[in-house]
Amino acid sequence: MSVLPSAHDRSVGGERQVLLLSRYPTLFVPFYEKHWKALSGLALAALLFLYGVLTLGVSPSKIFFGLGELALMVMRMFPPDAKQFNIYLYAIAETLAIALLGTLSAAVVAFPLGFLAARNTTINRVVHFFARRSFDTLRGIDILIWALIWINVVGLGPFAGVLALFMSDLGIFGKLFSEAIEAADKKPVEGVLSTGGTHATSVRFGILPQVMPILLSQVLYAFESNTRSASIIGIVGAGGIGLILSEQIRTMELQQLSCVILMILVTVALIDFFCSKIRFAIIGKQAL
Repeated sequence: MSVLPSAHDRSVGGERQVLLLSRYPTLFVPFYEKHWKALSGLALAALLFLYGVLTLGVSPSKIFFGLGELALMVMRMFPPDAKQFNIYLYAIAETLAIALLGTLSAAVVAFPLGFLAARNTTINRVVHFFARRSFDTLRGIDILIWALIWINVVGLGPFAGVLALFMSDLGIFGKLFSEAIEAADKKPVEGVLSTGGTHATSVRFGILPQVMPILLSQVLYAFESNTRSASIIGIVGAGGIGLILSEQIRTMELQQLSCVILMILVTVALIDFFCSKIRFAIIGKQAL
């Protein structure tokens, strides 16, 4: 036999509901109202995906029938032709020099600018705002566009490649360095200030020891990445192995192309190996 709740019980239950609603209003908000921004973003992403599939010529059949042509192309690349090995080796060395100079110069310039872009070390909000927006602008322009710009400024050659890497990495390093500085623990800084230290002293002894291993690790990774990027910007005339690659692809000299690709793969693997060793020496394996 079921017992219906009395009027008193219903009134008590209603009061509890009102009390819970007043204390925890967010718990009773409908899902679509609470997450309308995320749902709107997903809807826009789905529409953009559908638009791309319908208008960009995406065709699984083209990929399927193109696999045979890809297999024939790979077969024609063997055996590799190393008749011009010395020329390729010089181009690889030039590519590494472009990557090294571009990475180091960007890191040196971005290091002090990162403190201006970090909230906990900047001079004021205006400097912080303009520093961050400047990094966003530099980062928003692709490295190939920077290469084309500098080719028109300083002419064809590796110097344009160095400047292109410098401009691109300056925006990236500025953002990464400033974020690492902002994430530093405040207690060492407070300890230095409590002993009578200045703001500059607190940065030197409170923040730098924390962030230097992170910054060095980021620079090493950027050098690895820039080795590959320096191989690409040569296609537009900014020096390095890229010009040889583009010429061999254009003339379908596939055996020579395979030799260059193998040299690039070996070079990148060696750089990755040695940079990993250096990173482990700087931050320690226990930090990974």
